[in-house]
Amino acid sequence: MKALSVIVLAGGKGKRMRSGLPKVLHPLCGVPMGRYPLESVRPLRPERIVVLLGHDGERVKGIFKDSSLLFAHQPEQLGTGHAVACAMEPLKGFRGDVLVLSGDVPLITTTTLKALVRFHRREKNTLTFVSTIMEKPHGYGRVLRDEEGRVCGVVEEKDIKGQERAISEVNAGIYLFCSEFLGKSLGRLRRTNRQKEYYLTDLIQIAFEEGGKVSALTHSDPVEVMGVNTRVELSEAERAMQERILEGLMLSGVTIKDPSSTYIDHGVKVGRDTVIQPGACLYGDTVVGRGCTIEEGARIEGSRIGDGTTIRSYTVIEASRIGREATIGPFARLRPGCRVDRGVRIGNFVEVKNSHIKEGTKANHHSYIGDATIGKGVNIGAGTITCNYDGRRKHRTIVKDGAFIGSDTQLVAPVTVGRNAYIGAGSTITRDVPAGALALSRPEQKTINGWVRKRNSRE
Repeated sequence: MKALSVIVLAGGKGKRMRSGLPKVLHPLCGVPMGRYPLESVRPLRPERIVVLLGHDGERVKGIFKDSSLLFAHQPEQLGTGHAVACAMEPLKGFRGDVLVLSGDVPLITTTTLKALVRFHRREKNTLTFVSTIMEKPHGYGRVLRDEEGRVCGVVEEKDIKGQERAISEVNAGIYLFCSEFLGKSLGRLRRTNRQKEYYLTDLIQIAFEEGGKVSALTHSDPVEVMGVNTRVELSEAERAMQERILEGLMLSGVTIKDPSSTYIDHGVKVGRDTVIQPGACLYGDTVVGRGCTIEEGARIEGSRIGDGTTIRSYTVIEASRIGREATIGPFARLRPGCRVDRGVRIGNFVEVKNSHIKEGTKANHHSYIGDATIGKGVNIGAGTITCNYDGRRKHRTIVKDGAFIGSDTQLVAPVTVGRNAYIGAGSTITRDVPAGALALSRPEQKTINGWVRKRNSRE
């Protein structure tokens, strides 16, 4: 089989994005846009993959964390033809086909790229590119055909004249070249256009005039091959990617009650028979187990949720691990570094940070647990606070198995509450409590009989 190499163009400034962030770094469903084309070409098993860097190149290079990639640099943005010419050095000595695509076509699929390669090789083409039909083709280069319907060139938007503006077949900017033709023809490009740039599309006319075989593989879905050049187009691409993500999850056995109001990042994993209610958002490298329930408005980022767990409405979970059959929320917040074991119940308006809460423990409402280790089967009463910060340093609270912490308790760290100990409601605990002991610090209750009658008699 003929060898294949790939060039991903990721060096543009993206002026129309009106952003200080390079275009390919703009996130799309939680992933920098420039990573998507790379994911699509990998299953083609190319011999070499060259990523062309340009504007803010080192920053862009950071999203391509793969030692197998080759990098080239375009010191000055002089057009797509110049970009490909700059990328040819790492392909020195390569013989085969060269696939060229941009880092701003995030919706392109492996299926389409495989079809392009098959078509190119079956037709024995010198050059094949992807086109599509658009009702509103403004901004795209138009595909020119001769009287016999053969592709003979592409005219860029700013160079269009007369009736060419009415052409609805546009160039999608995805090309497959015979490496020999590409190598010898790039030097023939000239900047004789309104933008004074080296156009890669000029190679189409060059190949045609030389008698080479040139074809356009016309794609039926303009959305898949769309380029993202503005934030409006970024939003359109994100909507399309969300549809793919949610459809894939539903086909795998996940119930999503209202896909139109549910947001799930690319790469999030959700187990079979999990139910996701409207307004839920799952971000980053989140993994949700089987048979879970994610209720309305829950926000989960970079976390692991065990099988059978329920995340109740409007709960926020960040960088935490939740065990099986736990219940979190509603209106709870788990900040980074939390580990919650099987069967734990974290209730409404409970905040947990950098803590390990062990199996079967309950903190049902209005508490703060920070920098703590809470044992098995502990009851955390309403209004309990771990006072973990002394103004300079954080300190740890340890509550051992079976302890009972009464409501409105302040545990002033560093402090340890022993196994099966009891803390009376309203206490401030500043010293360790032995196992099985009762500790309380509230003042003794004073009762004055008849006080109300005497007060009233004085009025």
